[in-house]
Parts: sequence; structure tokens; C-alpha cells
Amino acid sequence: MNELESKKLIRQQRAFFYKGRTLPVKTRIHMLKRLRSCILKYQEEIHSALKLDLGKSSFESYMCETGLVLDELRYMLGHIREFSKEKAVPTPLSQFASRSYVTPSPYGVVLIMSPWNYPFLLSLTPLVDAIAAGNTVIVKPSAYAPATAEIVSRIICEVFPPFYAAVVTGGRKENTCLLNEHFDYIFFTGSQHVGKEVMAKAARFLNPVTLELGGKSPCIVEKTANLKLAAKRIVFGKFLNCGQTCVAPDYIYCDRTIKDSLISEIKKQIRKQFTEFPLSNPDYGKIINQKHFHRIVSLIDPSKTVFGGEYDSDRLRIAPTLMDEVSFDDPIMQEEIFGPVLPVLTYDCLDEAISRINSMPHPLALYIFTENRKAAEKATKSCSFGGGCINDVVIHLATSQMGFGGLGESGMGSYHGKAGFDTFTHYKSIVNKKTWMDFPVRYQPYRKSSEKLLKLFLR
Repeated sequence: MNELESKKLIRQQRAFFYKGRTLPVKTRIHMLKRLRSCILKYQEEIHSALKLDLGKSSFESYMCETGLVLDELRYMLGHIREFSKEKAVPTPLSQFASRSYVTPSPYGVVLIMSPWNYPFLLSLTPLVDAIAAGNTVIVKPSAYAPATAEIVSRIICEVFPPFYAAVVTGGRKENTCLLNEHFDYIFFTGSQHVGKEVMAKAARFLNPVTLELGGKSPCIVEKTANLKLAAKRIVFGKFLNCGQTCVAPDYIYCDRTIKDSLISEIKKQIRKQFTEFPLSNPDYGKIINQKHFHRIVSLIDPSKTVFGGEYDSDRLRIAPTLMDEVSFDDPIMQEEIFGPVLPVLTYDCLDEAISRINSMPHPLALYIFTENRKAAEKATKSCSFGGGCINDVVIHLATSQMGFGGLGESGMGSYHGKAGFDTFTHYKSIVNKKTWMDFPVRYQPYRKSSEKLLKLFLR
């Protein structure tokens, strides 16, 4: 899509929006139901596309992509009427006689830019929230996941006319074209580097933005933790999608006294979950492309690798890898790994761990495994992070009951469920003043008697 085509599409969507065609809740419900039916219709094709792009099994594709989108649709369809109602608020005595209320209003034309690691989930979930709120939408999927981008485009084209919701495919050129245009809201999921570019472009038009980014999410394992269960859950969350998950535990930060036992349990779990030969496991995925493959391989230090380390450059597969004796100065600790490599670092006391984590950029997620309630409270209250879990990993994003988002360097804003509806909604505050009464207090000329009444009302 070139500049003229993008301008035309945005103009068409804005014209459609200003006709008020997206405002009726019945229309939004109808379109969301059509979307759900279409996803169910193309479920096998979606999973085939995810297999081609990322090597995902059908089970993982449903668990982490299709199923979560369907769940978001179910939640939104069940709550959209409630979310869309205006809400009366108390009116101060100084505003008598009047009625005050807050009414939800869509922003208008929304741009959703989605990443390649969960290309279906992270394209469709914000779409659901934006449509539910009454916006028109342009979705720009990642060029790194072309098969999924194609099925996303097919679904959206089948459900929506282009002036309601459309897909723009392509790479950097198309991204630039879109970001040079005026949108009413921009929702971006991706790297911190590109997120900064998006925000800079948005500033030109003062476009509001939501940025879902990433960072080095720590996984604290405290000395009282159930190590067997901790290892089981950490291995699941870290190596899901070959570590290409924005909220995957980026590194383990454990009490020095339990490190060896924890590493032993993690090794057992890798063998159990991925077999002795993970590179031959048909349910184990692949790295998205050569560029990311070589970047991840370069981070593996053979002298510190205690498990795994094997890779297959032809099939873009890297075995689940565990590194020990890692320090914060090592190359692997200088950037988000975003791959199946798990470094283990140690601390001597929990206060030391908290202090170190807070000295680094705010992570998107934080996890702590502990049987000590006070330790869990201390870590979750003292550290700054987007969201997280106690005694589990990644699952906090798999619910529509809570908002999901980052903080500081890991992003701004949130979505999912009510938080998603709110993200794509402007709440108008309105006072409806009655005409049958008009107190003269506020009008000039000001009098002493009026001042006394003013102080009675405003105090």
C-alpha cells in the first residue's frame, strides 16, 4: 500500500465513523459474532499458518492464540452492553439543578500494529476490544509471519467492509506510510526500539498510543519454593513458543542455597516436557527467521551452558538451553533474550534481589516462586513491573478479567476485557443543566451576600 492508498482508506473509515454507523451496540455485537463465526470456520487454516510461520503445534496454537481470542470475544459479548452504558455521577450542590454523567465514546479510526511472535492473538484481541468500543480499525500485521498475516487478512475482509475494518500487509514501507498519517488512536505491540519510533511519529499529531513492549522479566525463586513445581512451570513458560514470548521468564534469579537443586529439577523437566531430543520434537516450534536465530545463538556461551545448547540452522531450531554462573555483566543479560535460552543468576538475600531488579529498566513481567507469603508480598510490592504471577509464569495475560500491559520501558497502557474497552474509549463528562432554575450567585456584579453563598457551596 502506498501513501495515496493509505490516505484514501483512512478517509473512508473516518467518513464511515462520523456517520455514526459504529455507534449502535447492536451493530458492534453483530460484527463481533460474525468475527467469532469466521474464526471458528477457519480454525484449521489459522493453525496451519501458525505452523508455517513459527512451527506451532495445533494444541499450542489453540491454547495460546485462537482459544484466547475466542475467550476475549466471549467475554466482550457478555459485557459490551454494560460497558457501553452512560453512568450517572453525583452532582455538587453548586451545580443545582442539573444531572451529571459520564458517557463512553469511541476514539474514531484506530491503527493496530501487531508483532510476529503471536501473530493471530495480538492482531485479533486488540481488534475485538476496538470494535467493541465502537471504532473503525486498520490492522497492520507483521511481515515476518506472512502465512498468519494472510489468514488474518482473509478473516477481516470476510467479516468487515474495508471502511469498517481493514488489513494492510507489507513491511517497513507500509509501516512508514501508515505512521505518517493521522489516526485517532495507535495500538502497537513489539520491540522497545520500534515502540520509540511509533511514539515519535504519533507525537506529530498528538495521537494517543498504547505500547505493549518487552524487557528482561525476572523469575525469582526464593529458598522456600517448591522446586519441583517451580521447575515444571518455569520450563513451560520459558520455552513456550521457543521463548519468543514477551512475558516469558527472561532469567532465573534464585537463592544461592537452592541453585543446584533447582537446576537439577529444570533439567529433568526439559527432558520430560520436550524429550531427550527436542530438536526432533514435532510439537517444539522454531525461531521466526535467520536474523533472530543467529542473534540468539550468539548469546549462548558454551563455557556456561549446563544443558542444551544444540541447534539446527536449517530448520531454525534451538534446543532448550540452560546457562549457569551467569553475571549481570554477561552479554546475555544486556538485552531481552526472546529465545529458548535461560540464564541462572543467584542472590544471597531477597532484599539484594529486589534492589538489583529495581536498578534495571522496568520489566513487563515479574515472577516469584515461594512458600513464604511475606516474601511474595515484599517482592510484588517493592518491585516495579507490568504484571506477573506468584508461583507460576505467563498465565496472568490469559484472562479477560484483568488488564495486561507494561510500565516505563516495557510499555504504557493496557488491554484485555474491560481494560481493553477502556483503552479504545474516551469517556465524556457531561453536565445537563436545567433551565427552570438559574442561581444568580456566579454572575457579576459580585456581592458580599453572593460570596457567602459561594463559600457555602464550595468548601
